[in-house]
Amino acid sequence: MTDRPKNVLLIVVDQWRGDCLGRYGNSWVKTPRLDALARRGMTFARHFAQGAPCGPARTSLQTGKYVMNHRVVYNGVPLDARHDHMARMLRRAGYDPALVGYSTTTPDPRGLSPADFRFRTNGDIADSWRVIVQLDEQRSRTEAACNYAGWVKSRAPRHDGKTSDDLWRAQSGAARPDGTPTVVEAELSDSAWLAESAVEYLRGRPTSEPWMLHFGLYRPHPPFAAPAPFHDSVPLDRIPAPVRAATPEDEAGGHPYMQQVLSTQDLGSYMVGGKGRPAGLTDRELRHLRQAYAGLIEEADAQIGRVLDVLAERGELDSTLIVFTSDHGEQLGDHYMLGKMGFYDQSYHVPLIVVDPRPEANATRGRIVEGLTESIDVLPTILEWTGIEVPHTCDGISLLPVVRGSDETGRDAVHFEFAVRGGFLVPNRWTLGMDYRTCDLSVLRTDRYKYVHFQTLPPLLFDLQEDPAELRDRSGDPAYAAVMLAMTQKMLTWRMHYAERELVNLSASPKGLVRVG
Repeated sequence: MTDRPKNVLLIVVDQWRGDCLGRYGNSWVKTPRLDALARRGMTFARHFAQGAPCGPARTSLQTGKYVMNHRVVYNGVPLDARHDHMARMLRRAGYDPALVGYSTTTPDPRGLSPADFRFRTNGDIADSWRVIVQLDEQRSRTEAACNYAGWVKSRAPRHDGKTSDDLWRAQSGAARPDGTPTVVEAELSDSAWLAESAVEYLRGRPTSEPWMLHFGLYRPHPPFAAPAPFHDSVPLDRIPAPVRAATPEDEAGGHPYMQQVLSTQDLGSYMVGGKGRPAGLTDRELRHLRQAYAGLIEEADAQIGRVLDVLAERGELDSTLIVFTSDHGEQLGDHYMLGKMGFYDQSYHVPLIVVDPRPEANATRGRIVEGLTESIDVLPTILEWTGIEVPHTCDGISLLPVVRGSDETGRDAVHFEFAVRGGFLVPNRWTLGMDYRTCDLSVLRTDRYKYVHFQTLPPLLFDLQEDPAELRDRSGDPAYAAVMLAMTQKMLTWRMHYAERELVNLSASPKGLVRVG
């Protein structure tokens, strides 16, 4: 092992809820390949993303910084070029970091023309990645000339002229979930295409040189329709009912933010041609939607297995750090919502599996850790594995000591943020009178409590021990006044401690510039 290259396989799926792994005890999703991977490594059961949607979440994953520091608060918001990130760090260390998928990164506009094509897409690829294949369907799913649609056409001329939306549409063409499969076949799905691209890349790599591959899948991201035979692999009667209050009006005590979300969400954002409000889905329709989500997960699991098989064929399992995670979660009808937004755990709780092949990790293989961890911990974990110094500006901590047997993850709370605003498609959409200066919400979540702070709206407080489903706001309860004070102070302390510190570890001195601390 000591003479082998230190490879890295980072698997990042999109919109995969943290509770949707068989390894966690979930009985209505099928993830045999990931369950087997988890038995070879360590599973972090309470792992949380730092933001939503994709842009903020993936930027935290790549920079190791909280959203309040990198400030990519929504899709389409540029990443300041001064923020270092994973691909740059690895490239400086001699790696040639490769990417299959996407990174949802809008470049720093300074020095660029506003007409630059990258500003007309929902996030491009961050600099320093070697792009093997880019899923660019998110630029415009109504155009047929994108990478994935072109691949489908080359394999199946019968699909010539079809856009991504045409391929991902349910065969029935229904405007509500009805359990029918997608137009595109499983062997021609976007997950199959991305996995095939990753397999081809890995098979072409020399085994004598270290490599790093960011392998991304779009699924189980909407549209919520799965190809046959995955579309109905899970029977409807095995799919659980959503977690939510008795009525939409009761969610979060009728908080104005929740009132606005539930009255404006559009089903068309979650299935091709969808019409109506997600909050108005019938029980059967919602079960069909969840059935499709489970099918997309099962298919993604199988495609991930293809990539893992190549590592085994090449004898590289004992020299490769494997990390599996998601950018953010999915509400999936819980609290009457679809998508990723707001403050509920379903949007931010994501899976994390870390497989360290070194003998030092043998004692922990198959272990499920209940300590709190965050997406910002992924970057320092990879850096430590590759022998790269973790910069002092990184907010995360390496999890390799935990994988090697440490009992603690080092956190008593997690933090995530969301901007109540528009982005790429509707950049000037504002909510409840808030603008880009006042639209942020911030969440502090401990084992016992969750505190949600808005700049211009009332706060929220949930007692997760008494109310794990987050159905009763306690912020105005006199019995919780001391808790409210303690949580607000804790959040303020957190923000002060993690405030950007790019240059604060330096100082002028009689001997010139010196490092302090």
